[in-house]
Amino acid sequence: MARTKDPAVRSQLLDRAAQMLRTRQPVTLRTLVAGTGVSTMAVYTYFGGMDGLWKALRQEGFTRLAARLADVRTSADPVRDLAALGAAYLAHALEDPDLYRVMFDAGFDLEDAGAADETLHRLVRAVERAKADHRFRAEVDPLELATQSWLIGHGLASLVATGPLPHGATAHGVPLLTALFTSAGDDPDRCRRSVERGWGRPRAAGSGAHDGEGGP
Repeated sequence: MARTKDPAVRSQLLDRAAQMLRTRQPVTLRTLVAGTGVSTMAVYTYFGGMDGLWKALRQEGFTRLAARLADVRTSADPVRDLAALGAAYLAHALEDPDLYRVMFDAGFDLEDAGAADETLHRLVRAVERAKADHRFRAEVDPLELATQSWLIGHGLASLVATGPLPHGATAHGVPLLTALFTSAGDDPDRCRRSVERGWGRPRAAGSGAHDGEGGP
């Protein structure tokens, strides 16, 4: 009879791998289980081996991102909400930059690509709301504009969370998103106010993390 898997062990191994990435420890079969109380066989039992572990860890990054985006409260201002989703994306990267790197390692497939795609679709729905509210022109393609917004957030995340720019560079998100949304038809002054409210000051959790409301 097959042995029942314990979800807590799976979570323990994923958390251990993420922690090792944060502290720049080499992640191997033996170093992963060292001190956990489980054997190396657990990696095969729960993930089918190290490749499966990396695949699951990549998925975990998107799972945590989805939870972060879900925490952004929907307001009456869809442009503000678009900026808040971008700030939440950046905060996710700042919180765990090494896990963020793994998320985009295309060398390993995702366990659930649809769940990862849903993170982008949250932005698409916000763009659709902005179009319905006549903030963007009717001919604006929601997926295209959402992707462009994502590119801005990803670029900042890559350069600040995992790259050479200081944290203060996150402030560039406001003029970049304002320019993008203005090009889609929004009024410049109204747009900047919306973006400023949504963007706030993206920070990692544990340091007054941005929750989708405008910062001081």
